[in-house]
Amino acid sequence: MSNYRRLYVPGGHYFFTLVCKKRMPLFKDPEHVSILGDAFRHIKRNRPFHIDAIVVLHDHLHCLWKLPPDDGDFSSRWREIKKYTTRRLSPDGHSMWQPRFWEHCIRDEEDWRRHLDYIHYNPVKHGLSTSPNEWPYSSFHRAVAKGWYPANWAKASPVVLAMERE
Repeated sequence: MSNYRRLYVPGGHYFFTLVCKKRMPLFKDPEHVSILGDAFRHIKRNRPFHIDAIVVLHDHLHCLWKLPPDDGDFSSRWREIKKYTTRRLSPDGHSMWQPRFWEHCIRDEEDWRRHLDYIHYNPVKHGLSTSPNEWPYSSFHRAVAKGWYPANWAKASPVVLAMERE
């Protein structure tokens, strides 16, 4: 077993990747994506955090969170989100998630922007859409409304992304 230690920073910004067990395409079903959304809303009521960006693909998801200033505990939030979705989507009660998740503590504005782009471009990268604007399970439309992107971002020409970790 590794000695991996997570970096818990109260008020920190984090990038996360969570993967379904055995890469099952669990979120190919829109109803399952809806249940995942319910899980986020339910957990946020008791343990607040802000989702800056999210994309849900068939077998994994990526998101950017900002935690409250006095709280750096993202692990218990993910545990509860995983439990909530498992209770509703797994008839036998076995977890539908890989046991762990990958996180990255955002260092600065440039790091945050690079991860934001990575999240929103991910459906195109995986061949699920030809532009971020076409993928329904993403915060891209919300980001366009905030003025962070033009609606046709990454459609006309390829985007160079520095990240390859998945």
